Amino acid sequence: MKLLRYGLAGSEKPGLLDDDGRVRDLSHVIDDLAGTSLSAESLEKIGQLDIASLPVVDGMPQQDLRLGPCVGDVGKFICIGLNYADHAAESGLDVPPEPVIFNKWTSAIVGPDDDVQIPRESTKADWEVELGVVIGTAGSYIDESNALAHVAGFCLINDVSEREFQIERAGTWDKGKGCDTFGPTGPWLVTKDEVGDFDNLSMWCEVDRHRYQDGSTSTMVYKVPHLVSYCSRFMSLQPGDIISTGTPPGVGMGQNPPVYLKGGETMRLGIEKLGVQTQKVLGQENA
Repeated sequence: MKLLRYGLAGSEKPGLLDDDGRVRDLSHVIDDLAGTSLSAESLEKIGQLDIASLPVVDGMPQQDLRLGPCVGDVGKFICIGLNYADHAAESGLDVPPEPVIFNKWTSAIVGPDDDVQIPRESTKADWEVELGVVIGTAGSYIDESNALAHVAGFCLINDVSEREFQIERAGTWDKGKGCDTFGPTGPWLVTKDEVGDFDNLSMWCEVDRHRYQDGSTSTMVYKVPHLVSYCSRFMSLQPGDIISTGTPPGVGMGQNPPVYLKGGETMRLGIEKLGVQTQKVLGQENA
């Protein structure tokens, strides 16, 4: 299934995408695509519904119908750094001996096609196409062999980053990762059965129609089951938490010379089976 949230920002309703590309309303089935609605039992019940009996929502998604973040009430937005061997190489860094964990603040989360705002004082805003893992069942100290049982599905994320804030100013990476609008998420949460082989999905990112990133989840160093298990050693994972698993090469920082977002650009990115995002970049004069 492709599950989603649609409507005005802050007032999204749950829905699913039918085979004709139309949105079907789920608001009489679940309150939101969040929390316990992401459990295996809840997803199984949704999967057993007669989709044709669900109300059709006016408009076409990502055209005249806005889609919000595909998960509501996210508790933790966990990110993994330098998790693609080829991206680590372009960054001039070694593959880390353990996953690098940092955070994006949940206030960064926006819909897949919402504007991205360059923050004040920004000089090095960048893009990163990433595979997001959505937790459906809570757990701590999760065994890697059972990790996928805790996963509701997968989604597309743009891990927008301000590299000066992240790297050159005192502190951790977090301050360059969690600016408002720096976490476009969606368009849909795709359940595990529909994604299939998540270890071999093509992924790409374009800025003003120039393709900078063109990679695959196959070059991910620490795979999804390991990441779920590893993160659960340091924090309990709760339904609706998102783990963003890293990016392939082609980020702006890795270009020669580097290329950064200033405002006025259009980012377009996608992952096989998970959909496409499009964002207009607003200059810092709008911040």
